[in-house]
Amino acid sequence: MRAYDTVLFDLDGTILDTNELIIISFLHALEGVAEEGFSREHIIPSMGAPLVDQMRRFSGLDNVDHLIDAYREVNLRLHDQYVKLFEQVEEVLADLHADGVKLGVVTTKMRLTTDRGLAFTNIAKYMDVVITIDDVQHAKPHAEPVQKALQGLGADPQRALMVGDSTVDIQSGINAGVKTVGVSWSLKGEQVLREAGAHYIIQSMQELYDIVGLERR
Repeated sequence: MRAYDTVLFDLDGTILDTNELIIISFLHALEGVAEEGFSREHIIPSMGAPLVDQMRRFSGLDNVDHLIDAYREVNLRLHDQYVKLFEQVEEVLADLHADGVKLGVVTTKMRLTTDRGLAFTNIAKYMDVVITIDDVQHAKPHAEPVQKALQGLGADPQRALMVGDSTVDIQSGINAGVKTVGVSWSLKGEQVLREAGAHYIIQSMQELYDIVGLERR
């Protein structure tokens, strides 16, 4: 019997390489607003948190609607130019799906850009549930997004994994009672994910085969 029969994935920075797109979008939206010297090094540590929270933190403003609009304009315009899958993602998703493992996405992105990314990279077909920030009252690191995905799948938390590149992914998984997997290709570095309590750290997506209990392809 497999050790786990459900695998939930964060999207950006975990299965979709959107890192540069996100950084470019922030730098554009915050030009002339953030403190002088604001750079990618300020952005990376908070990537994965809800966009509104990051904009408030970086700008010092309460109302950041105009900054979010500016961010999304660039993000959507450049989306297809920058977005791609990380190595081995499609192969591993296909294998897990074919073996009957329930798969899902749990993200702090809005539905529009989540669906666009999944469709553009042709992996929507593998996902049995997709939970975005539009679907919850409390974003990661709260347990709600992971719990909602588990409920949608009828999945047992004790037989589920949450895979992510951010501390909020790990914390949300732990709060929901699932085992967590940090990805070493996170821009934040794997040590940050270890300190957040990740139960596993993977160096490549194929290492999920061993964790889940599938024979390596």
